[in-house]
Amino acid sequence: MSALPAEHLPTEQAAPPRRGRRRGKPGAAPPTVTFTSAGVPLPLVAALAEEGITAPFPIQAATLPDALAGLDILGRGQTGSGKTLGFSIPLAARLADGFTSACRPRGLVLVPTRELASQVQAVLAPLARAMDLSVATIFGGVPQNPQVAALRARTDIIVACPGRLADLIEQGHCHLGDVEVSVVDEADHMSDLGFLPVVRRLLDMTPPDGQRMLFSATLDKDVDVLVRRFMTDPVGHAVGPAEAPSAMIHHLLTVAPADRTAVVAVLTSGSGRSLVFTRTKHAAHQLAHQLTRAGIGAGELHGDLTQSSRERNLAAFADGSVRVMVATDIAARGIHVDGIDLVIHADSPTEPKAYLHRSGRTARAGAAGMVITLQTPAQAGDVRALMRKARVVPLAATVTPRSALLRSIAGEPAAPVRPPARTTTRPETASAVAGTGRGAAALSAGFRGRRGR
Repeated sequence: MSALPAEHLPTEQAAPPRRGRRRGKPGAAPPTVTFTSAGVPLPLVAALAEEGITAPFPIQAATLPDALAGLDILGRGQTGSGKTLGFSIPLAARLADGFTSACRPRGLVLVPTRELASQVQAVLAPLARAMDLSVATIFGGVPQNPQVAALRARTDIIVACPGRLADLIEQGHCHLGDVEVSVVDEADHMSDLGFLPVVRRLLDMTPPDGQRMLFSATLDKDVDVLVRRFMTDPVGHAVGPAEAPSAMIHHLLTVAPADRTAVVAVLTSGSGRSLVFTRTKHAAHQLAHQLTRAGIGAGELHGDLTQSSRERNLAAFADGSVRVMVATDIAARGIHVDGIDLVIHADSPTEPKAYLHRSGRTARAGAAGMVITLQTPAQAGDVRALMRKARVVPLAATVTPRSALLRSIAGEPAAPVRPPARTTTRPETASAVAGTGRGAAALSAGFRGRRGR
């Protein structure tokens, strides 16, 4: 990640008081709040209805009146509670009828991962179109030229990962001096990934009297850095406890180390949709291939994949063409797919926050779901402490790949998927790669000594 230039690094001082800002008071919104009664403009109400959304979720009902009034918002709701619409609706409503200059967006949403940026953009785009606004995503792993072109075309709202946005600012392609509304989504995950320093610098570039909203599944002491520095009398809204939803059923299965992969294979062999988490990218890649060889169509999602591969695999999981996804922790915040029946911690996380974030991919919006954590006997003490901190009391059992409990969890086995045939690609017909580095050297080697043939 490139460092920001010196002129973009203001001194550490408190922001001046904001003029014209009404002091908000925390409190839950009435349960009868509707989009219209909350003050949502009619074009947005119509756009929501077209998406089949006719009533606000609790986090939306609680935050919308204050957010639409321009107050700073500090919102917490469990994953799947509707936080994205909670900030997307006021973002689109408050930026309507304004003017955006080239390379100077008026709305900013900061997110920790590329997948989450794409998912937020998908939710925000229909609302923005209803108010005659435009949205673009900015993240690494893809060429920057289309992103620069979108900024020059006067994009109103950008959904960005901090690293790539900092790079574009350093290159002079983007300026944040006109931002009227800033949103930090999944702030606790930003902290976990070490993004808070660059997030702080980016927010320092926005006008101090702009509206700021911070949404996350959990709000802990690390996030206080952003709250104290950038938010003025924020209205706090918390919907539901910071613990696993009651609709989840938790199983803790003790397995022999040699049986772990086979146990995962049985658990994912049913017809339901399963999400499996591993601790490392290599483990995710290896497990996905092992499941595929066992006749279980599995995709993978981790940082070693290109952005196009990640998007393609996530789309296949979302549309049901792949029933099983094997992912690393960082992907937990980027997977917003309804209908996930089973979350499996093939490698147990080390912190309760990670457990809750991973597990939150199932039992979304009141639906039921099941979470399986695998442990070896040597890990039992650490996992027991993790469950206690996460306030989870799991159903514990010791299993082997032949245990009847696994089949009762997975359900009837689905038809096996034939693994794709292995093919050998000649160097001269390989997909295009950059003309430098090892890829270019490999292509060049395929043509050596072939002139004149």
